[in-house]
Amino acid sequence: MLTATCFVLSVAGCDKLEDFGDTNVNPGAATEPVIGGLLTNVQANIGSYAYDTRGGLYAQIFSETQYTDVSLYGRPELAFTDYYRLYLNDLQNIINTGESNNMTQISRILQQYIFFVLTNLWGDVPYGEALQGDVNLQPRYDRQEDIYRGIFQTLGEAVDSFDDSAITGDIIFGGDVDAWRRAANSLKLVAAIQLSKAVPTADGFAAEAFREALAATGGVITTNAQNFQVNYPGGNFQSPYFTRYLTRQDYAESEPLVSLLLELEDTRQSVYGSSNVGMPYGLPRTGAEGSEAFTSANPNWSRIFSEDARPEDGSVYIITAAQVALARAEASDLGWTTENLSDLYTTGIELSHAQWGVDMSAGYLTGDGVALTAVAGSGANVAQISIQRYIASYPDGTQAWSIWRKSGYPVLTPTPHATSETGEIPRRYIYATAEFSTNRASVEEAIANLPGGNTAEARVWWDQE
Repeated sequence: MLTATCFVLSVAGCDKLEDFGDTNVNPGAATEPVIGGLLTNVQANIGSYAYDTRGGLYAQIFSETQYTDVSLYGRPELAFTDYYRLYLNDLQNIINTGESNNMTQISRILQQYIFFVLTNLWGDVPYGEALQGDVNLQPRYDRQEDIYRGIFQTLGEAVDSFDDSAITGDIIFGGDVDAWRRAANSLKLVAAIQLSKAVPTADGFAAEAFREALAATGGVITTNAQNFQVNYPGGNFQSPYFTRYLTRQDYAESEPLVSLLLELEDTRQSVYGSSNVGMPYGLPRTGAEGSEAFTSANPNWSRIFSEDARPEDGSVYIITAAQVALARAEASDLGWTTENLSDLYTTGIELSHAQWGVDMSAGYLTGDGVALTAVAGSGANVAQISIQRYIASYPDGTQAWSIWRKSGYPVLTPTPHATSETGEIPRRYIYATAEFSTNRASVEEAIANLPGGNTAEARVWWDQE
């Protein structure tokens, strides 16, 4: 069985995606990688990383309506094999060809995004020695701190390395180098703020990386027109938000999220769900479905997004202007920057409402739970800022889960029906058993770095108490 440590550096096939453009060629029919086709294939699927239901269940933005194992905290022993074998490897093939410098830099940026997701899910993972094929079948698991440092360095290098070389197959920004610079800087900024408890000081490497991103060539995303997103054309290539309810009804907007939004009088609820009937979180299966269950008694339970907000030609957001502005507000609150906290906080909330096409309710910014209560640099507005970041990240389950794990906000109550031994909300994925048979020394070293061992309750490095 292949693991994340074993990659075949042959060309991966990709489906024909005519609606995304005419740059796609099936790489499986060629003896050398067709890098435009590889890039298109990766980009067409990158939205799946920003629509993670498991993270969204742990963050309680979603609830399960039928099979409730995840929200009952069943053991999340998951392999990261396919993350490496598929898209990370396709991007490495583009880099290895050396055919186009600009496409190499785009590939490096996309790789860092994927590594950002992976380390936030598991903790230590293969990074520096990964993607070497049969040259190294047992790469070490890098410490999470080192992975973050590598992400910051690689993104900075990519931004500074663009030139006028050709770009093909780019269905996200259409070969716009300035847009890729903004995306890379914004990713660096969002990643840096994730470390605010592990490296809290203004002179720490996280704050330094944050300020570097703000000052870097191209700047950061500041408008919704600049959002880092994947636009689906519909037809044969439909938005995953649209396809969610075509054949199954497994997930709902959660009652905790509905209650939070209604309490704040947040108009984004009109988009985030199909009704105000949130699905209770963490019910046993008999309480979720069946003749006497909640879904039977409440057939108008809230689906993820209103129907109008999940068209087949919709978009999946990777990093948005709202997320960037709110991360900048948090950095100001921490004293990492001297930017205007109030302006950034207000702008981030306004941008999020505008992103979803809704007007903010009157008095929203001065309401309880929203209004800032302390001066910039004090770090005392963590609850309000974190809750707004959590809301603005919807429906990116991984980001919502990461924000909650770092900050503790919003306050979440574990399900009383948990099947796990501790009954606690999981804080990471567990390394898969297969890794012990293929890369035992590396995975055991990684586990030794985890307080609590290879458990779902163990905290990754940045998840400080």
